[in-house]
Amino acid sequence: MSTRRAAALAAAALLAVYAATLAPGVTFWDAGEFISAAHSLGIPHPPGTPLFLLALHVWAAAWSAVMPYAAATNLFSACCTAAAAGLAGWLVARALSGGAGATAFAAAIGAGATSTIWQNATETEVYAAALLLAVLTLVAADRASREPGQRWLVLTAFLVVLAVPVHLSALVVTPAAIVLASERPGRVDWVRGALLGGVWLLAIGAGRVSAPLAGAGVLVTAASCVAVARRQGVRAAASAGGALIAISAVALSAVLVLLVRARFDPFINQGNPSTWPALLDVVARRQYDVAPLWPREAPLWLQLANVGQYADWQVALGLGPTVLPSFGRTVATVAFLSLGVYGAARHRVDDARTWRALLTLLVCGSAGVAMYLNLKAGPSIGAGVLPPSAPHEARERDYFFTFAFLAWGLWFGYGAVALVRRWRWPAAAGVAAAALPIVFNWTAVTRRAEPEARLPAAWARALLDATPANGVLVAAGDNDTYPVWYLQEVQGYRRDVRVVTLPLLPAGWYRAELRRRGNLLSESAVEEWDAGDVSTATEIARRAEAEGRPVAVSLYVDRADRDAIGRAWRANGMTFVLDPAPRAAADSESIRPDSVWAARLAAVARPLLAREVRPSTDPAPAYFQSLLRCPEYLISRTRNAVSKSLDSLCNFR
Repeated sequence: MSTRRAAALAAAALLAVYAATLAPGVTFWDAGEFISAAHSLGIPHPPGTPLFLLALHVWAAAWSAVMPYAAATNLFSACCTAAAAGLAGWLVARALSGGAGATAFAAAIGAGATSTIWQNATETEVYAAALLLAVLTLVAADRASREPGQRWLVLTAFLVVLAVPVHLSALVVTPAAIVLASERPGRVDWVRGALLGGVWLLAIGAGRVSAPLAGAGVLVTAASCVAVARRQGVRAAASAGGALIAISAVALSAVLVLLVRARFDPFINQGNPSTWPALLDVVARRQYDVAPLWPREAPLWLQLANVGQYADWQVALGLGPTVLPSFGRTVATVAFLSLGVYGAARHRVDDARTWRALLTLLVCGSAGVAMYLNLKAGPSIGAGVLPPSAPHEARERDYFFTFAFLAWGLWFGYGAVALVRRWRWPAAAGVAAAALPIVFNWTAVTRRAEPEARLPAAWARALLDATPANGVLVAAGDNDTYPVWYLQEVQGYRRDVRVVTLPLLPAGWYRAELRRRGNLLSESAVEEWDAGDVSTATEIARRAEAEGRPVAVSLYVDRADRDAIGRAWRANGMTFVLDPAPRAAADSESIRPDSVWAARLAAVARPLLAREVRPSTDPAPAYFQSLLRCPEYLISRTRNAVSKSLDSLCNFR
């Protein structure tokens, strides 16, 4: 079988696996925001990912006629990932003289079956599109090294810069692309590598809105063009330089979608980049506290240990589907790590050029990403080592290391086929070995299992149902915000409720939006970028009450934050509704249960509580399922039928 056909079959097989495990609707974390932004053609959180949203909007508009909108956007991720794995398998096996088909198939399956890549493929996430863009960049760079002229090099540069409007994570592959594009038959062409390197620096500078980095990129590119002029003449240099400038401008122009759409004030309009300064703020992610390279947010050895922890989740997560290691999962990890090492060794012998590129990708995608991002310790690492007050990431960040897992998956698939050939076994045995992670990971990564498949939408619906008509719902952000936005924008459910997200209150653009859309803040409260904090919610509550709008606070909001808004509350088990009784007469323990409302919400939640969620490396499903128990608990509490063991979880104390 030809390499291309084998890679295409692998992509089709992976697509079938992803479709069988595809989330049927919205999932937790960022997916709800991306789906809502695609539906409204809006702007999600910085850096806005405009080209990803445009592609997703067009795709979903075409497919939503035959399937639910969220399922259509999830399918987009599945198709991007399957195509990326197939192309990557073809790339590493292309140079083999015999039996390349089995190697391409096994390498593609090995990469696509790693748990992080698989999970990105079954929900609406930008990392699937970034993965496809990155692999296309490598394929173009490989072609650029084998074709005369500059057109494939220019295409590679275009794809590099395209990472800015898609997602900057795709830039991780550029050093590997430089390795591929620089190696001409029999020699290394450093000028071509320098041209791509200059474009890479320019893209990083544009993505970070850093004039020094962008200027360095321009200087490196200009110096490379001078070298081209000395070698091939001024005309060739002018042609290369002009083409690179033109394609960079075209690629970066996609960012202007943010400027145009923000002026229409779509439903999702994070950062409101309707002016040039605001656009630069969004692209540069100035809303966030981006860590510098130094000082380290956690000890470097611990940051690298986090990468190792996430690597242990990749091939056999079903054998130990929690953050803690298990014997079976560790054995499988070591076995597939060994296969990867063997595959890398065989790949080096078979095709040293693509081996060097893949090694570069592995290093950049693991240690390089850990060094550059300077993440805090993961939520599940550092116990007994870090002090209790040490900061941790809000969630596990394994998806940041996708490209390292891609390289490893390609190599252990490559190694599986190479090993069985050495033993003179049929190549099909190697393919079967490379596909074992599909079996080992399935139960842990499928998004179709119940009740998890329905939990995000059910949780969001319960929050909206627990908010009085025309109410203001104060939310803690992410998991009690994005699924709610999805229901309101995509399904048109309870659009009368105005959601106020506490962590966004310090941002001037968000305070301006609250004033513009609901008159919930005074003009003086929106003037300065960092003036707001949770106390701003007090004014929001006052103004809402003055206009006759009920104020509800999500169960997910901390008690201290709720107390900053008001002291007298009516608890119904899913939200706390600000009591119309005068706050001055209420003490800090004034929570009046509403058993009637709680009983109605408990009846809705009961089907989702009949079965416990599966153990997982992501605690969100189990946590939000436990919150759905709060209406039933509230009823029991009012009857003095239970202890107060759930008071803390349900935010009663």
